[in-house]
Amino acid sequence: MDALPSGGHAVDGQPIAAVDMIAALTAAQLVFQDGATQSFTAEGRTTYVEGGTPSAGEWSVTGDGTFASFWPPTYRATYTIRWIVEEGAPAGVSFTDIRSGVRYDGRYR
Repeated sequence: MDALPSGGHAVDGQPIAAVDMIAALTAAQLVFQDGATQSFTAEGRTTYVEGGTPSAGEWSVTGDGTFASFWPPTYRATYTIRWIVEEGAPAGVSFTDIRSGVRYDGRYR
């Protein structure tokens, strides 16, 4: 993924615009530092695999442009998502939990 679908260029640490979230999240599988992976579909489904064990969830873009995830039966979280850019091209997505401030970096596989 070399440029944003809306025509601009990604900048490292720049928040991902709501209009670009679907493309950013579905561009490729994300790999996290601990080896876990996560895939997203444009229809709002996500699969997280840790230690070979998959779990299925749902995601959406909220009205204020943040990212919301739901893992049945009750876990909900909201994140600010930002670009990870290396050598001028998007290399992944950074998720920062709105409540805790914990950050998770996923790099495109």
